[in-house]
Amino acid sequence: MTATLIPVPLPQQAYSVAISSSLTDIGSLLTNPEIQTTKLGQKMVVVSNPQIWKHYGQTVVDSLEKAGFEVTHCILPAGERYKTPKSVQKIYDHALAQRLERSSTLVALGGGVIGDMTGFAAATWLRGIAVVQIPTSLLAMVDAAIGGKTGVNHPQGKNLIGAFHQPRLVLVDPNTLATLPRREFRAGMAEVIKYGVIWDRELFEELESCDRIDQLRFLAPALLTKILTRSCQAKADVVSQDEKEGGLRAILNYGHTIGHAIESLTHYRTFKHGEAVALGMIAAGHIAVELGLWSTEDLDRQQQLILKAGLPTQLPDDFPSADVADLLLTDKKVKDGKVRFILPTKIGAVTITDQVPKAAIKKSLEPMLSGA
Repeated sequence: MTATLIPVPLPQQAYSVAISSSLTDIGSLLTNPEIQTTKLGQKMVVVSNPQIWKHYGQTVVDSLEKAGFEVTHCILPAGERYKTPKSVQKIYDHALAQRLERSSTLVALGGGVIGDMTGFAAATWLRGIAVVQIPTSLLAMVDAAIGGKTGVNHPQGKNLIGAFHQPRLVLVDPNTLATLPRREFRAGMAEVIKYGVIWDRELFEELESCDRIDQLRFLAPALLTKILTRSCQAKADVVSQDEKEGGLRAILNYGHTIGHAIESLTHYRTFKHGEAVALGMIAAGHIAVELGLWSTEDLDRQQQLILKAGLPTQLPDDFPSADVADLLLTDKKVKDGKVRFILPTKIGAVTITDQVPKAAIKKSLEPMLSGA
């Protein structure tokens, strides 16, 4: 077993992110007393989608069964539009059929959608059972699988139904990225760029120095390891200081406020989550410049890095930009009727403010509209 462990030292549920060379490590990791502080029950359900299950399902099941667990699986459709209470109901039905107990475990094998739904099902089944995250997309590896945010979408907004429920372990196997579609890889790079802007200037500058970051094959193994390790460490650092987003953790939403609105207004069919986050980061950057918080030079550096990652910088011709400001009022981060924005002040640092005029929101979208 070869694994780099990144601790997430939460007082109620401490756990580790294991960056491992193989999915076959999962069984031994879950039975390692130095990693697993709470003994897991015998029954496990692996939740996945058809594509990921075809590639990795049997490997995970074999490893878990070898470690002594009793394993079944539940397969859900792939895609953000299936991230709904109806899909979670399928997990509940399977849990009931398999007679899962409070000592049982759900294992999320897939990207952010599978991870969010499985985590939410675990948070709510029998008032909370264990969940293990095995992310197979770059976005899930560096962001969605870490930190305990779980949930599903409501027709009027993203992740409006959810709960905080920390995993017992997160296993990141970089080898699974080999089967990740190029577009999904690029979407994940948006979250990596986010960490560079909000937390890790060195990571941002390292990405700038690369010739290409839009495909996995252009990243040297050492650079990929650094991207995963520094991104996971940044997420762990922030979450360990603010588990339930009372303050600091809000900075992880950089690009997500307007990004979520873009996803919702395009019915989750036009953009991948990471693509919408990239657009949201561009908009947030323009707002920061408009408010005198950020330099146009750093705004351009962010734009160039987003372009280098092969991410979109334009909205559809028919995008209803006039509806964005009103839709933001349904965002989870609204407090006292005001939308909280995460705005950059320099590469590696951001500020949180609810003093963003509606006109500034509208103006931030104009550079991304055709003909602007």
